[in-house]
Amino acid sequence: MEFFRQLNDRVAGIVAAPAVNSALILAARALMASIFLISGYEKIGNYEATQGYMQFMGVPGGLLPLVILLELGGGLALLAGFQTRLAALGLAVFTLVAAFLFHRSPEDMQRIMFLKNLAMTGGLLAFTVFGGGRLSLDDEGDRRP
Repeated sequence: MEFFRQLNDRVAGIVAAPAVNSALILAARALMASIFLISGYEKIGNYEATQGYMQFMGVPGGLLPLVILLELGGGLALLAGFQTRLAALGLAVFTLVAAFLFHRSPEDMQRIMFLKNLAMTGGLLAFTVFGGGRLSLDDEGDRRP
């Protein structure tokens, strides 16, 4: 156990360096935002099919423009670190709702998608708590809890 404590302390020391910390938070925001940006863009290109799938799953197809706006707008806000906490919270709620609406099937791929959505929700909640970091439009620096 001592080995792991020392290793954890070493990692904590490395990521505490402002440049490393800022770069990791920026990378995390970019990785998390990418799924929303790609998904929102693809929904535009597959508008009718996406709308039909939504209706098949019992969700009004008329909500699709709002979904696209949330994915693209929220993804861009998260990427830029603009109103990060609010964007992350909105995307977390959206992702959790989407998990239960679209991925609750016991079929293997849907179960994986459900778990992916839960994991994304966890990451988004972390951004809700910790904000966007120094390399963000929010520039929260050391004001994070």
